[in-house]
Amino acid sequence: MSTVLFASVVRVGDGLPLSASTDYEQDNELQDTKRHLKGLSKKLGQFPDRCTLKTGPYNVNFTSALGVGYLMVCTSNYPNVLAFCFLDELQKEFIVTYDPKRIGSAVRPYSFIEFDTFIQKAKQRYNSPRSLSTKINLADMQTEIRLRPPYQLSAEDLQAVNGFSARTSKYKNIAPSQMLEPVTLSGIVSCVLSVLCGGLNLLRGVHAIESILQNDDEDFNYVIAFFLGTAACLYQCYLFAYFSVWRNSKSFLALALICLSNMYLYELRNMWQILFHVAVGAFMTLQIKLRQPLGKAPDYNV
Repeated sequence: MSTVLFASVVRVGDGLPLSASTDYEQDNELQDTKRHLKGLSKKLGQFPDRCTLKTGPYNVNFTSALGVGYLMVCTSNYPNVLAFCFLDELQKEFIVTYDPKRIGSAVRPYSFIEFDTFIQKAKQRYNSPRSLSTKINLADMQTEIRLRPPYQLSAEDLQAVNGFSARTSKYKNIAPSQMLEPVTLSGIVSCVLSVLCGGLNLLRGVHAIESILQNDDEDFNYVIAFFLGTAACLYQCYLFAYFSVWRNSKSFLALALICLSNMYLYELRNMWQILFHVAVGAFMTLQIKLRQPLGKAPDYNV
């Protein structure tokens, strides 16, 4: 009989279990599979956002989004499309029910154990597929799986997760980027101001090139300083929008570049203009520092 046997919700950043279904199965093979599940949950960030692992009579399927992972164990003959519809339903309900900041700040295992009630109800429905025909759109999930099939994990991948192998490069480049916290109003303002400064630098740089073409005595280093300022401002916007290794350190380097370029341009700008550009760069650096990855402790990459 094809059934969903177990499901859990974990935080991607550190593998902290947030909720799980109550399980009374005593089968040894199932218990071994759940141990594999526990090991996988601590390394979800290294894998693509949709994966399947075959372990004898059972399959492990999982998805991850917005810093949270959703895992399940089912029998090997359970339909793939139903398995990922089940996980998709858990994901939608969990996102609607719990605030991302509360998820990120949780410190105790199973802080959202009350979500087990929803998991159990979903299990009962998905273990009776006939009752699902009018409640879920299988065609959409079938199309999505056909266009973007789940990554098939192997025994070698599992060994890498458990520390027996360091060869993770074959799926490293297709793993999803770490999700960041939701954008705040101050973050949007800092991005707009940073783009404005970058645009002003670009415009002044173009005018400096025109001056050089008309007058050979002009200093070409001014052009370089303007364009470096533009690049630094836009790079800060990129760091704010996307996760990157050593993200905070890179933002401080970009701020330093903004300060140096404006110091060089002191003859072409008054003190208030220089202070404006430096202040915007500092404000953007602060917003990058405040917008942490979901499920991560603050200042982990300073």
